[in-house]
Amino acid sequence: MTKYELLKVIRRPLITEKANEQKESLQKYLFEVSMDANKVSIGRAVEAAFGVKVTTVRTAIVRGDVKRVGRFAGRRPNWKKATVTLAAGHVIDFFEEV
Repeated sequence: MTKYELLKVIRRPLITEKANEQKESLQKYLFEVSMDANKVSIGRAVEAAFGVKVTTVRTAIVRGDVKRVGRFAGRRPNWKKATVTLAAGHVIDFFEEV
């Protein structure tokens, strides 16, 4: 995969308290991914980008909230979240520095 294809699939890592707990105890990492990405392409992109072995990928579509500014209401966009489980002994170094 080229760098451009990786950036099309993986948008950014999700760093939250829940994500940190899953990373430390279950070796699960959370990413925001493209809405049209499937589980196979997400797994291949993570393996190519970080040089690790992926065992499972789970995805969820997070619905956007309705936000108000004064009397005007708008919507935040929907986005897709991917939970990637790594094989035993594999670690993504990017998350260890956070």
